[in-house]
Amino acid sequence: MRTKGKITKWNDDKGFGFITPNAAGKQVFIHISAFNNRSRRPEIDQEVTYTLTTDKSGKPRAEKATLPGDKLRKNGAFSIIIAVAFLFVISFFAITGKIPLSLLVIYFAGSIITFAAYAFDKSAAQRGAWRTSESTLHLLSLVGGWPGAIFAQQKLRHKSKKQEFRFVFWITVLLNVGVFSWLLTPNGMTTFQLYSTKIGILFKSPGRKICPKNNMLILQIFNFLKSKKITFYQEI
Repeated sequence: MRTKGKITKWNDDKGFGFITPNAAGKQVFIHISAFNNRSRRPEIDQEVTYTLTTDKSGKPRAEKATLPGDKLRKNGAFSIIIAVAFLFVISFFAITGKIPLSLLVIYFAGSIITFAAYAFDKSAAQRGAWRTSESTLHLLSLVGGWPGAIFAQQKLRHKSKKQEFRFVFWITVLLNVGVFSWLLTPNGMTTFQLYSTKIGILFKSPGRKICPKNNMLILQIFNFLKSKKITFYQEI
């Protein structure tokens, strides 16, 4: 539910302030990242419309805030539709035999790992711990985990507002979809099956081990998921 109030305190240097609701209630904390239009700077006594949430300590916090004349962005739902539609399409292709089942597994497994990587990074940002680099998140999206990245961006509210990151992210999506479209061609599918066979032989070779450093991120993610809880509403 959308709530209206007035900005009664604002520190522009630090980028946060407090809203006094039009209805009776406690003052609501608001950060500059919560505003839909980043090009406008809030001012004291300015009317604001927002979604009321709470932070980790249970204190009221404003999200998805708009100033007079601003429009609330609703592109998140469209992104989810794109991800769901793509997963549905590749599932249909796999069921009808147009693509190998292994390709479907790659997309679903990649999406799960990518979602977990976003969750790990968000929690690390909140705790001031070691972060997952943006290049790693982009690489996971590029190799097929982008549907999971979209779910994470919208569900976890992580990396969903940083324009530079999202620009590169959508480039990785376009590149991945382009490669997938090429794989639907006879030449593309032949190439995929050839390399799949080579990779299968590589992993089945006796005495061959995977370097622990290559698995460090995945191990940290799964250990994190076993022991930590994630905040779903605060944008980092």
